[in-house]
Amino acid sequence: MTRRTLLGTGLSLLLAVAVAGCDKQAPSSETVIKIGQASPLTGPQAHLGKDNDNGARLAIEEQNAKGLTIGGAKVRFELVSEDDQADPKTGTIVAQKMVDAKVAGVIGHLNSGTTIPASKIYNDAGIPQISPSATNPKYTQQGYKGVFRVMANDVQQGKTLGEYAVGKLGAKKIAIIDDRTAYGQGLADEFEKAAKASGAAIVGREYTSDRSTEFRAILTNVKGRQPDLVFYGGMDAQAGPMVAQMKSLGIKAKFLGGDGAQSQEFIKLAGRAAAEGVVASSPGLPLDKMPGGKGFTDRFTAKYGQIQIYAPYAYDAATTLIEAMVKANSTQPAKYLPELAKTSRQGVTGPIAFDDRGDLRNGPITLYVVKGGKWDTLETVGGKAAEKK
Repeated sequence: MTRRTLLGTGLSLLLAVAVAGCDKQAPSSETVIKIGQASPLTGPQAHLGKDNDNGARLAIEEQNAKGLTIGGAKVRFELVSEDDQADPKTGTIVAQKMVDAKVAGVIGHLNSGTTIPASKIYNDAGIPQISPSATNPKYTQQGYKGVFRVMANDVQQGKTLGEYAVGKLGAKKIAIIDDRTAYGQGLADEFEKAAKASGAAIVGREYTSDRSTEFRAILTNVKGRQPDLVFYGGMDAQAGPMVAQMKSLGIKAKFLGGDGAQSQEFIKLAGRAAAEGVVASSPGLPLDKMPGGKGFTDRFTAKYGQIQIYAPYAYDAATTLIEAMVKANSTQPAKYLPELAKTSRQGVTGPIAFDDRGDLRNGPITLYVVKGGKWDTLETVGGKAAEKK
């Protein structure tokens, strides 16, 4: 072996020892805890799904900035976000991916139709789930201990809408259209019960899908029944074109929808003229009346732009999940779940506390009207901070 070879070998050994020494002196000082987020990130509801994703992401970034220590270790939360495409089958595939990724909890899903089937998979794996936006009552009626939501459900919302349609809008003959999803059909069913109980006649019930954008055949049938109000159970991607087509067909009936329609995207899709006067509800307080609404709006819009609907609720869901871990001093689902169940805190959206099923206690419902190209608050029903304008 030559002197040059010996010298090279010696330097290599010294370098290897030095690198090993550096590694030994600087181990990773953080434990990464994964939190899942599931919503439609592609397709016609992607703007709403990304809104949820960004709300949860902001909460996690702010919690990480605190340098939290749980169970004696410094932790860093990481958001694992998956696209469920607002499709029930894809939702279950996404749920299994979350389980396989060993997430400590899940924020989602957005739609009731994906949330309900996914909840069984999370329940079987012992993973707590908080939905920011799924409102179908069946979600929390399955007897699962780890399911929660941070907004009012459709029993409350449908009842409010049905009573408002008759009592405040003066509707006597109502036509109902829904998109056949767990959310749209469920909300329409609750609305129908409340409207009938308030004295209205249901002159027609029509169905579409959450992928359709052409409604003229349905609306022609509706027009022939001469309703004074059309109620739609579904999302803004359908509600917007539906209202535009009602105007083009000369249907004079008022249009009423739920939270799926109460977005800025709805006004864009319907067109400002057709959208004017449309009324829709949304669980929760108006953004400017939420206890943390202004601060959240400033922080969120500076980073992600305009809020659609559910971002504040996704933020509260993620923050609530992490606070339960901190209180339990554990990120293990079985250990922090009892703390999550007895949550009592002030969120951005208002007081957050769950009943025995996981539903939000005292959830308010707010009604809005499109006026001058934007949603204007009409009144808030229920909750601890009911307001009238």
